[in-house]
Amino acid sequence: MGGLRSTTSANLLFPAEELSTAKASSPGTLINVRRSLTAHFLRTIKKTCYYLKQNVRFNFVDNSTVSHIRSLNSKNIHITVLGCNNFIFQNIYVIAPGTSFNTDGIHMVQSYNVSVLDSTIMTGDDCISVVDGTRNATVERVNCGPGHGISIGSLGRTQNEQPVVGFTVKNCTFTGTLNGVRIKTLPTPKTGVVTDIHYEDLIMNDVSNPILIDQEYCPLNLCDRSTPSRIKISNVRIKNVTGTSATQVAVKISCSKASPCEDVEIGDINLTYSGPGGRATSECANVQPKFSGKQNPPVCAARTVSS
Repeated sequence: MGGLRSTTSANLLFPAEELSTAKASSPGTLINVRRSLTAHFLRTIKKTCYYLKQNVRFNFVDNSTVSHIRSLNSKNIHITVLGCNNFIFQNIYVIAPGTSFNTDGIHMVQSYNVSVLDSTIMTGDDCISVVDGTRNATVERVNCGPGHGISIGSLGRTQNEQPVVGFTVKNCTFTGTLNGVRIKTLPTPKTGVVTDIHYEDLIMNDVSNPILIDQEYCPLNLCDRSTPSRIKISNVRIKNVTGTSATQVAVKISCSKASPCEDVEIGDINLTYSGPGGRATSECANVQPKFSGKQNPPVCAARTVSS
C-alpha cells in the first residue's frame, strides 16, 4: 500500500498503488518549482523529455475521492489515473502555461468509472485525455482552457489496445482551446474500438476546432497517411453545443475509409464564426450521421430527422 510522499525537488508525487476506499479532500497544492517546459525548449532535450516527472499518479486505486487540490506547472502530465475503479475527482484546479508541452491535466488509462467534476484545467495539452481500456468515464462542469480540449486518444499506437467504452462530457465550457471535444486515431493498421460516447450541453468560446473526429491524426507528420485507421468509432451522441469557433470549420468529422464511423447522432448545434471567409462550415468524411434540431453550421449537409 502506497501513500503520499514528497521528493527533495519539491515535486509532490502520489504513487498510490493498490489502495481501496481512500479519500483525500484537504486543500493543498502540488507544485513543480520550475515553470513547465515549453515545446521549444523540449526539442533541445527530446532524448530525455519522456522521463520528466508528473505531478501525481494514481495506480490501481479503487473506491476513492480526491478533491480541493491544485496542480501547478507540471513538467509532464499533471495527474495520471491508471487501472483505477470508482474514482472521483472534484474541485480540482490544474494550471500550466498554454505553451507547455505534454502537460495533460488528467490522463486516464485502463480505468473504470472515473468522474471529473466541478474543476478548472488550464494547461498546454489536453485538459482531459482518455486512452485505451477506459470505461464509463464522466466529465461534468469542467472549465477547460487554455489547452487542447477534452480528447479520446490518440489511439492506434500499439497492438491489442483495449476498447474505450462509455465516455460522457456534459455541462462543460471551453475557452480559447485548440479543440473542444475530440476523438483522434492514428492512420495505422492497428485495430481498436471507441463506442458509447456522449457530448452534451457544451459551451465553446473562441475554440479552434469545437467538434473534431480526426482519424488521420498524425503528430509531427510521422505517419503513412495512405494506411487508413482501423479504429472503429460508433454510437456517438453530440447534442446542444453552442458558442464561437476561432476557425471557419467549426465541425469536422473525418472518419476512416477502412472503418467508417457508425451510429453518429448530432442535435442542436449552434456555432458561429466571425473571421474571414464567411460563415462557419463543416467537413465530413466516411460518416452518415443522423440529425435532430438546429444545425448551425449545417453538418455534413444531411437531412434533419426527428429525435
